[in-house]
Amino acid sequence: MHLTLNGSQINVQQQGVGSRTLILLHYFGGSSLSWQPLCAALGDEVQCVAPDLRGFGNSRATSYDLAAYVADLGALVAALALERYTIVAHSMGGKIALAYAAQHPAGLQSLILLAPSPPTPEPIAAHQRERLLTTHGQRAAAKQTISKIVAHPLPTPLLEQAIADNLRCDPAAWSAWLEVGSREDIAAAVGKLDIPTLVVSGERDQTIPRKLIEQQVMPHLNHAHLEIVPTSGHLLPLEATNEVANLIRAAPVRVYR
Repeated sequence: MHLTLNGSQINVQQQGVGSRTLILLHYFGGSSLSWQPLCAALGDEVQCVAPDLRGFGNSRATSYDLAAYVADLGALVAALALERYTIVAHSMGGKIALAYAAQHPAGLQSLILLAPSPPTPEPIAAHQRERLLTTHGQRAAAKQTISKIVAHPLPTPLLEQAIADNLRCDPAAWSAWLEVGSREDIAAAVGKLDIPTLVVSGERDQTIPRKLIEQQVMPHLNHAHLEIVPTSGHLLPLEATNEVANLIRAAPVRVYR
């Protein structure tokens, strides 16, 4: 379905009928479809709400700053009248989730951060940033990018979907994240969050490695636990779907009375 959020058309996928609601925020270059394997693994245990972040998938807008992504998230919660929910956020989605949680929204029960972009500037090497900026829209470059961030080759259907998602990103959104959003320092605004948080890192992740998470993410979380998935690279929802599903099932949530 398409929702009008903050004046923009945002595509949202919903599935599952469980009493627990997960809002799923995808990685840079991904879309709501990136979550399909995980939602299938969770089945009807949860209700999955997966938006295409503005500029990605089938969502389009005219502004792509971090504040707009955070505002969209709040508008999504209001539009769906969600009273209790957990945010599951991957990579780029992690920085958005941290910025949103810093506003202490009512009803947010917990965070599950998968290889999250830190609240500090993400240390992307200059040559890598330049390659991503200058080659976007090229199939070979998209395939190369995906191959570099996984520990093992993805099955062909998942690889083709990841390539397709990469290629359909709005060039303005793509550039905005690389040049501005990923570099934004929101550490002071995030401060120390008290919400129950599970952080998951792929042991073979070279994009957001464990050391970066330990140094720049964990210090901002008062009630957090870090789990390492030994065989995974950066694309945890696609590389370690069942492991992530099991971790979500066991993750603590804040209980409201």
